[in-house]
Amino acid sequence: MKRVGNIVRWVLLSYRIPREPSQPRIAVWRKLERLGVARLGDGLVALPADDRTREQLDWVAEEVVDNGGTAMIWIAETGDAEQEQAIIDGMRADRATEYQSVIDQARAVPGDEADRGRLVRRLRGELRRITERDYFAPPQRESARLAVQDLAGASVRETA
Repeated sequence: MKRVGNIVRWVLLSYRIPREPSQPRIAVWRKLERLGVARLGDGLVALPADDRTREQLDWVAEEVVDNGGTAMIWIAETGDAEQEQAIIDGMRADRATEYQSVIDQARAVPGDEADRGRLVRRLRGELRRITERDYFAPPQRESARLAVQDLAGASVRETA
């Protein structure tokens, strides 16, 4: 993520995709969700600018165009620090909710060791996916990591 002073540089995707057929539009929406974009408006999303996020949005833009839509990539800065902080806070809150779900699942420890092992593997994968789209880590990030680590430790202790 590139900063200019205290300002974050952003990569924006402005796009329009036909409503029908709906499958390509839904696929684009899901990809954007997996990337953890900030939704700035209808057909306008943003990510902190770096080589990886630029490439990811380039791929989505290409998919939009391949499905009969239009897409443009922009590199921008917000004009107002408060507006930028609101975007960052929204992205952080979205990830905090996801991490809290991991924490809650890890604390609801299954009684069966095999179920616990499957849960640990699933939650580790979920943590990786969340972390990939976590650009402004909330405090829940570390708590989720520790909750899964504790759950994994409980599985190991029971087999010993």
